[in-house]
Amino acid sequence: MSRVGKKLVSVPNGVEINISGKKVDVKGPKGQLSIDLPETISIKKNDDGTFLLERANDETKNKALHGLARSLVANMVKGVTDGYSKTLEIVGTGYKVTPKGNDLEFALGYSHPVLFKAPDGISFKVESPTKFHIFGIDKQAVGETAAKVRKLRKQDPYKGKGVRFDTEVIRRKAGKAGK
Repeated sequence: MSRVGKKLVSVPNGVEINISGKKVDVKGPKGQLSIDLPETISIKKNDDGTFLLERANDETKNKALHGLARSLVANMVKGVTDGYSKTLEIVGTGYKVTPKGNDLEFALGYSHPVLFKAPDGISFKVESPTKFHIFGIDKQAVGETAAKVRKLRKQDPYKGKGVRFDTEVIRRKAGKAGK
């Protein structure tokens, strides 16, 4: 069995999981998420309120899908209870971020300000002109949004300018040696 796949998915108070065929809906205090399970994966509720995911056979692909499906359901449960967040910071002279309603406006050294529109289910909080947070209940959407924002101005390995995650460490390169 897949080590991840055979773990039980525990459901905290206030979270409701509805199963209809291969569709799993998770409803909690922060919102609602749903997913369609692969054909070879099934989910069942135990007597103690936990959920167990099972696979049809032991083919390699099904073993991988088993662990993936369990992780996705567990991430949905965590998302509707606690939510997910990513913190990004901006490094560089004159680089900053300002909130514009639900969207963000960046000054990143280009000749124009860059407006980043918030996708559905994602919210931003600007802590300072160089530090901001991305919040949401869908782990994949939060990570994808953070990656898109980071891509607006990638880190420069020579001067360290750009948008980066707060935990990210950029390896600096030495410049030209000169004569």
